[in-house]
Order: sequence, then C-alpha cells, then structure tokens
Amino acid sequence: MDSENIFLFVPNIIGYFRIVFGLISFYYMPFDYQKASVCYLLSAGLDAFDGYAARALGQSTKFGAILDQITDRCATMALVMVLSVFYPKYMLLFQVLNIVDIASHWIHIWVSIMQGKSSHKFVDPSGNPILRLYYTSRPVLFFMCAGNELFFSMLYLMYFTQGPIIPFIKIGLFKAVFLVSVPIAFVKFLISLLHLVVACINMGIIDVKEREDAKRSSEAKSQ
Repeated sequence: MDSENIFLFVPNIIGYFRIVFGLISFYYMPFDYQKASVCYLLSAGLDAFDGYAARALGQSTKFGAILDQITDRCATMALVMVLSVFYPKYMLLFQVLNIVDIASHWIHIWVSIMQGKSSHKFVDPSGNPILRLYYTSRPVLFFMCAGNELFFSMLYLMYFTQGPIIPFIKIGLFKAVFLVSVPIAFVKFLISLLHLVVACINMGIIDVKEREDAKRSSEAKSQ
C-alpha cells in the first residue's frame, strides 16, 4: 500500500495558505496598514477552519498541530517586531512579551511530545487548574487569545490612525478597543509565565523519572 502524504491533507494545505497570507501581510506592515490588516486577518481567520477540517476529514496530524502552533507564534512575533520599530521606547517590553510567549509554548510542546500526548492542548486533570481551564474551555481560550491579538493589532493600527471617533466617549475606535484589550493581554502574559513554569516543572519530573529508571536498570544489570 502506498503511504499517505500527510503534507497534502486539507488542514495542512489551509495552513500553507495561512503562511502565504502572513508573509504578504509582513511585507505591507511597515507602510500599508490596510493591505497588511486584510492579509493578517485572512491568515488568522483560516485558523478556525484547519482544525475543523482536520476533525471532519479525520486528518489530524502531529505535523498539522505543530504547523498551526508555529504559524500563530511567528505571526505574532512578526507583528511585535514591527511594533518595536514603531514604538522604540517600549522595545524591551515587546521583547519580554515575545520571549515569554515563544519560550512557554516551545517548552510545553516538547513536554507534550515526551509525555506522548496527542495534542499540545491536552491537559492532565490533576494539573494546574488555571491551565486546565485555559485549554479545556473553548470560550476562555478564544477570549484570551483574541484579546491578546487585539492588543497588538490595535497598537499597530493606532500608529497610522485612531480609527472612527466614537461619539459618546470622543476617542477613536482603535484606541477604545486597545484600552479594553490591555487587561486581557496582561492576564494572557501571566498565563504564559505560568505556562512556562509548569512546563519546566513537568520537564524536571520527566528527567527525574528517566534518571531513576536508568539507575534501576543499571543496578539490575550489576546483580
């Protein structure tokens, strides 16, 4: 039997389109916020379809899960890079936000693979209650991720325009959304820090277990 070509699975093809739209968006980000925003939204919007296609067609793969995760992280990272240029006074803040986001997800994925979990979103019920709620409740996950994305996106748009003025509060739409998203982004940052700590602890547990197993194996061979 010929082996399946998982790289041509429908959800993975959707993932490739996400990358293409993302690259186009990155090109326009420094000087054309309208084209950049449209392409960025298309890339982000397709994220809702790849998971659905994977479940509906029975085409869930580890490659697809990693592709989805990497695309999300790289898109945010590229946007934050542009923000560091637009707002140089806050470059250190953007660097810290980026580092914690990347590091927490990277270590968490490695731990998930080592533990044989089928998805990076799998959470042991006996684990941290905050992370359990974050990953098992779709509304919570969507709310936090969307709020975090709005924080960076509104900062980007505000560099070019404040957006239409909201009459009863006399401020631009983009600024209003930004102000609402600030506390969400802050909580998301704290969750990422927690994510990082828990992942490191789980990695340590794996190390200890492997060392104990190796020690018992060595003792058994010496007897």
